[in-house]
Amino acid sequence: MATERGPGPARSSQDDRLVDAIVRSAFATMAVLNKVAADHDLSLTQLRVLAILRDRRLRMSELAHHLGLEKSTMSGLVDRAEQRGLLARGQRDGDRRAIEVFLTPAGAELAGRGSVLIAGLLLPATDGLSPAERRRLQALLERTVARDDPDRARIN
Repeated sequence: MATERGPGPARSSQDDRLVDAIVRSAFATMAVLNKVAADHDLSLTQLRVLAILRDRRLRMSELAHHLGLEKSTMSGLVDRAEQRGLLARGQRDGDRRAIEVFLTPAGAELAGRGSVLIAGLLLPATDGLSPAERRRLQALLERTVARDDPDRARIN
């Protein structure tokens, strides 16, 4: 991948190779996520919502924060998923004003199936790595995404 040199510090050829590897990895990952989402008539954002809610209930504002969306956009997204029977809304225990979003049984089943499909399509890329190299790759990836938002890195 060619790089454009503009203002700012000069990059080394090693930096260029690193950027290229990150981009190629991102494209390969996005291809898998796009395929799984399309095969289940979901947008990428809907796929992320199912993954995020797999093991928790969140208030709409919390979910919007994790996705980087405005609350009004989040409402439409949840409405559409609710109509498909994938999500539901309910009151938070002890606080009747707080509305949480959670997976329905159909949503949980789809989220679980999607997780298995994604793993089956992504993990073969690491077949040539030793268990120690896999753990190191995981740790490095977690560190790189944690720089932007530690909460997002934990749940996505």
